[in-house]
Amino acid sequence: MDGSPAALRCLDAGHAAERFTDEAVETVTSAEQKKVEQSIEEVINVYKQMHSSSQPTLMREQHYQYLKKGLRHLSDAYECLDASRPWLCFWILHSLELLEEPIPPAVASDVCQFLSRCQSPSGGFAGGPGQHAHLAPTYAAVNALCIIGTDEAYAVIDREKLLDFLWSVKQPNGSFVMHVGGEVDVRSAYCAASVASLTNIITTKLFEDTTNWILRCQNWEGGLSGVPGLEAHGGYTFCGTAALVILGKEHMLDLKALLRWVVSRQMRFEGGFQGRCNKLVDGCYSFWQAGLLPLLHRALFKEGELELSRQRWMFEQQALQEYILLCCQNPTGGLLDKPGKSRDFYHTCYCLSGLSVAQHFGNMDIHHETVLGKEENRLAPTHPVYNICPEKVAHALQHFLRLPVPNDSRRPGASADPEPSPPAEP
Repeated sequence: MDGSPAALRCLDAGHAAERFTDEAVETVTSAEQKKVEQSIEEVINVYKQMHSSSQPTLMREQHYQYLKKGLRHLSDAYECLDASRPWLCFWILHSLELLEEPIPPAVASDVCQFLSRCQSPSGGFAGGPGQHAHLAPTYAAVNALCIIGTDEAYAVIDREKLLDFLWSVKQPNGSFVMHVGGEVDVRSAYCAASVASLTNIITTKLFEDTTNWILRCQNWEGGLSGVPGLEAHGGYTFCGTAALVILGKEHMLDLKALLRWVVSRQMRFEGGFQGRCNKLVDGCYSFWQAGLLPLLHRALFKEGELELSRQRWMFEQQALQEYILLCCQNPTGGLLDKPGKSRDFYHTCYCLSGLSVAQHFGNMDIHHETVLGKEENRLAPTHPVYNICPEKVAHALQHFLRLPVPNDSRRPGASADPEPSPPAEP
């Protein structure tokens, strides 16, 4: 833990040298970058005036009240997320578990009953009751139920039909569509691999050729794109890498090129991460980008890159914590993209997830914490593959591994005795 006032990197006088320079060629992008840096400088100056000798503080109680209210009531502004309701459950529940705030049993049961109504009769989960099954809310629903972690929660998941749904969206080239008749991108491969491994329905046949398809998404930049041939993107890079970790094939990536790309996405002045080259900082990439680094750390260690994997230098953990605590907190609760933006449950979840990664990231030999500020700023750790707390992953695996893998023989091209793939290690 580092609690000294001198630790505030962004308050140091020399930090101004890290500002963006357009080399006298102004563009729309460079003008927006300068605006963001100016807004962050204003936040820092206000903070220095009000807190000359103290560290930034995580506003735990305000965030808790914001999240607790969201579980029971949402404003009209959330009407546009009617097809993402399991996501709202996951974002809120995961934020609460990171804050180590217990879910009241009655609330947990209500969430289970609601998610059961989102489960499609043909398998998988929809964005809301009566809607069509979709891989994204399926991932969110399974994660939310694993966070609750009760027998009632686990019993909601119809594993036989979930496997049917995954086969219905599997494509001959190894990719997955997000829903029947929907689009293909690397998110769908991750969502499928995540729910299949957590619920013990993963089989080699189900993910045949998926590894090769994901590998084709790694481009010349080093990161991964949504589909082969496009620009590298933080969210897609996380999804592709995490899916390969689940499938035990992450070593097939160009790990050093991927490392070079992701560490270059941390902004020099802001301390947070951008999602793509030449884009603005965004609080949600605190997880999508920083969450990649523990996965890379482990992969490099397994590949014998001991000098790389022994280091804790892979990103500026303290700088990321400063960005989140100084620039992404709404004083009345909830977290946001950047100064001037509105709070929402999505950014609350992924800013807190990134803060957790920054606090708990360590080397392979010891668990090392780097918590900026007081002990009260410390969050629970999150599993970098599934983005739920590690003990919830372990508990879910323990529960579902006691159950047999559903019979796969009736599915296209499947053998009578499916060979399961190992789940990602907690």
